[in-house]
Amino acid sequence: MTRLAAVFVCLAAAASLAGGGAATPVQNAKLSATVGPGFTITLRDASGARVTRLDPGTYDIEVQDLSDEHNFHLAGPGVNRTTDVVETGTVNWTVTFGNGTYRYMCDPHVGSMSGSFTVGSGATTPPASSGPAPITAKTRLALTSGPGFTISLRTAAGKKVTSLRTGSYTVVVRDRSRSHNARLRGPGSNRATTVPFVGRQTWKVKLARTGTLRFLCDPHAAQMKGAARIVR
Repeated sequence: MTRLAAVFVCLAAAASLAGGGAATPVQNAKLSATVGPGFTITLRDASGARVTRLDPGTYDIEVQDLSDEHNFHLAGPGVNRTTDVVETGTVNWTVTFGNGTYRYMCDPHVGSMSGSFTVGSGATTPPASSGPAPITAKTRLALTSGPGFTISLRTAAGKKVTSLRTGSYTVVVRDRSRSHNARLRGPGSNRATTVPFVGRQTWKVKLARTGTLRFLCDPHAAQMKGAARIVR
């Protein structure tokens, strides 16, 4: 019995040593991003300093989108993440940065709301563009409101419109509910159907400046809305 007890003691000691030597999970470095209110956009590290350079690796980013006129878009080698223009709130991303240059921006106001930083040597060039190509002028668009609490802006081929170039467009409006209407509002343009109207209309819309094109139902704008950026 003495010899058996000694064996158990040795096994318990070995287990204790093994447990004590277990590796502690590595925590990702933390970053914080903010867009809005107003025309402000920032990316800061855990100390509150603006990010200008980072080491390659995986990071946790808390993104606070404080405006329904802006979004936070982060793009670079291996990374392309964005919040929605019309939504607000806080989201958390886990991203892995490699060598290269990264940009963050508000898509509708990229000329005045953007920043960049390098990772590692910064030797890798970021992609020239990110996301789908903007819809070109003279493309026929379809704005549909209803049935139910749905509203959408798509091309005639059914492609969702997220960005489009300045110029003139033909918009076929399909209002499918007497409880809703369809409004299209952008720089130099503001057209809408009436709430009781049900049917189809065709609008000629000219988008003369960059900015944001919004589509919504006036009585239910909180849940029936969308937006696309206008670029040159």
